[in-house]
Amino acid sequence: MRKNYRSVIRLVCVIVLLIAAGIVLVRKGAIPRFWERSAPVEQSVDVSEASDPAEWHPETQEEPLEQPEQGRDVGEDEAEKPGAEEKTDEEEETGAEDTEDERPAQLLAQYLKDDPRAPAKVKGIFVTGAVAGTQNTMPKLVEMVEKTELNAMVIDIKNDAGEVTYKMGLPLSQEIGAEVRYVADMPALIRELKDKGIYLIARIVAFKDPILAEQKQEYAIKNTDGSVFYDNQGLAWVNPYKEEVWDYLIDLSSEAVELGFDEIQYDYIRFSTAEGIAEADFGEESKGRTRQEAINSFLTKAYETLAPMGVFVSADVFGTIICNEEDGELIGQDYVEMAKHCDYICPMVYPSHYVNDAYGISVPDANPYELIYAAVADGEKRLTQELETGSDVHMAKQRPWLQAFTASWVDGHISYKGKQLQDQVRGAADAGVDEWLLWNAANDYDHVKNGLKR
Repeated sequence: MRKNYRSVIRLVCVIVLLIAAGIVLVRKGAIPRFWERSAPVEQSVDVSEASDPAEWHPETQEEPLEQPEQGRDVGEDEAEKPGAEEKTDEEEETGAEDTEDERPAQLLAQYLKDDPRAPAKVKGIFVTGAVAGTQNTMPKLVEMVEKTELNAMVIDIKNDAGEVTYKMGLPLSQEIGAEVRYVADMPALIRELKDKGIYLIARIVAFKDPILAEQKQEYAIKNTDGSVFYDNQGLAWVNPYKEEVWDYLIDLSSEAVELGFDEIQYDYIRFSTAEGIAEADFGEESKGRTRQEAINSFLTKAYETLAPMGVFVSADVFGTIICNEEDGELIGQDYVEMAKHCDYICPMVYPSHYVNDAYGISVPDANPYELIYAAVADGEKRLTQELETGSDVHMAKQRPWLQAFTASWVDGHISYKGKQLQDQVRGAADAGVDEWLLWNAANDYDHVKNGLKR
């Protein structure tokens, strides 16, 4: 019994010694760590060649043009040079933020330098989502485009009721119940129109969005008591200072790009003019920032995201902001500054929307040629003056919205038919602009279509 006990002790001692020796050999690398072969091998990486997910830009599917200075792999000789000391944490953090902020602008500038997009001379009509999905009216509008000088359609993707006009499948628009099946098969419609050579513009209403404002009240404009602000029509608007709202609009736009739209156009890219808006609460984000700064910041971010995806970007603006700075400050639109961050600036220069004696015209609605010529020429003058300030200034082209409806509510109004449309087109051309869009909220262009060239 004692003999067996001693044998067991010897065996245990031998095993312990073997294990200890094995551990020593593994630590020295004499025995490979075979149990770690499936794990990634740790090694030093040159960050100048690695693609950091935080610095990746999915909108272009390209790596950044240049890496942040603090991430660059520095050679031994350079590291020994005077002034190459390590940056403090605060300096590194600030440098990283600056680089990240500048990167989208750098990418856009590089893209626009050799712009691969092919611009079209657009002459188009507005089409609601509801009409775009019809089997009778839409084919007639398509036929009108094919048989006249028209070549484009502005189709609602998100309308001023906040509705997304087809089943897009975007998580947020689904969550808030914004998706409406006006168009049963939007991809098929886009393919059909593209096959006919029609230039397609996706109209996306920006900040007039009662659905998002009510379903996500943290994004809404508020009263001072914290309740949701409603305009004169009882509709809630989203807060243009909220970056979460910007991201929603850009996500909607990106989906439209994937469908094949040639251009993204933002309408209601402004603040509400409703009674009481001056006392509304726009939150902490608005502190120290003007309304124009909010709108410009959104448009800048949208343009930097969308243009490198291969589409054009346009913005609808009040025509009166060209000649009235107070109007611009009130709604947050700066004509020249906005034109620096899109491809087309589209003033709504409907003669019916100008007060009597504007530009010295007694009744603008009754003088379509004179009003359009004066307003468009004024816009061209402002854009040209800004271009002359420097060779590196980017400036959008002007593409006005023309009136294709009769404004029966205006004193002294006239009926708008083919002649009145021709007068407006001639006025724009004489002012130096040969692109335009026609607006009729009901999509009824029968009264003016004989004013279109065949």
